[in-house]
Amino acid sequence: MSLPHYKITMLALTIGITTSIVGCSSNPKKEVVDTGPQSSEQVYIQKAEKALERGQYTDASKHLEAIETYYPTGEYAQQAQLELLYAKFQQKDYEGALALADRFIRMNPQHPNVDYAYYVRGVANMEQNYDGLIRFTSLKQSHRDVSYLKVAYQNFVDLIRRYPSSTYAVDAAQRMKFIGTELAESEMNAARFNEKRKAWVASIERAQWVVEHYPNTPQVPEALAMMSNGYAQLGDQQLAQQYADVLKLNSPNLVKADGTVNMRAARNQGSLLNRATLGLFGREATTSTATEIEAPQDTNKPSLLNRASFGLLDRPNRVEPTTPATANESLYDPQRN
Repeated sequence: MSLPHYKITMLALTIGITTSIVGCSSNPKKEVVDTGPQSSEQVYIQKAEKALERGQYTDASKHLEAIETYYPTGEYAQQAQLELLYAKFQQKDYEGALALADRFIRMNPQHPNVDYAYYVRGVANMEQNYDGLIRFTSLKQSHRDVSYLKVAYQNFVDLIRRYPSSTYAVDAAQRMKFIGTELAESEMNAARFNEKRKAWVASIERAQWVVEHYPNTPQVPEALAMMSNGYAQLGDQQLAQQYADVLKLNSPNLVKADGTVNMRAARNQGSLLNRATLGLFGREATTSTATEIEAPQDTNKPSLLNRASFGLLDRPNRVEPTTPATANESLYDPQRN
């Protein structure tokens, strides 16, 4: 019994397509052969500078990576590493930027611009803590995972401890203040959750952590009120009154006439401060993340150094891209510390 005509057609098409797929997959891939450097080190760095000036970070990365590959001990090797670190950051390749920063710190611990690597490492970890969704919604980062913020905080601590006179030290300190506020809010969020469950000991411990480790954050008054209320609920009136007295010295409006804390007022105040410092529009200009910092407006085009330092530096007499730069020129000035 012969197959119907349409079945024969479908079978033929199936066999033809299968044969084509197998044939394509069996074709050997062309082997990419490295033919060596296509330009001199000087030409590569000039092309990279031009690409960076134009904001063409992918092209700049290719030229800078070529220097690393073909001229690892050349005149521009260290400059290329730092500029590649900047280019990767601008491409939002934060993992790549972190790897480059760690490598530069490990291989060049005495370099005059190694503080830049420490600084970008911290900023990159801050950026990793924020995804595209949170920037455009009402979600609060402090109510989510803050592990990268903790790492970034330690990165900035390392920078300030090692290079207290660094150009980046002041900005790092401001970022630490911002991170501290977010970490305090994260702890308070957990404390509020425990309080709702009447887990008084757990809520007290979280609030106490805020008071002890983030004493200069706006969450402290609410934390003190929560501790006083928690101890009162546990029947320890002495400790409850002790924390209420401390709260009264700093925020008398949060303590009632009978000496007990006004939890609703404390929580409302914390909420207002939270909205002022956290959330979607909560990042103050002095503590905003790196991608939100703009270079100062000027009649002239902002220099590469200005953009590379996230607006912190604006070196006059910048070397033009067409002029050969020395290993310490262009993006970094060893005399700035």
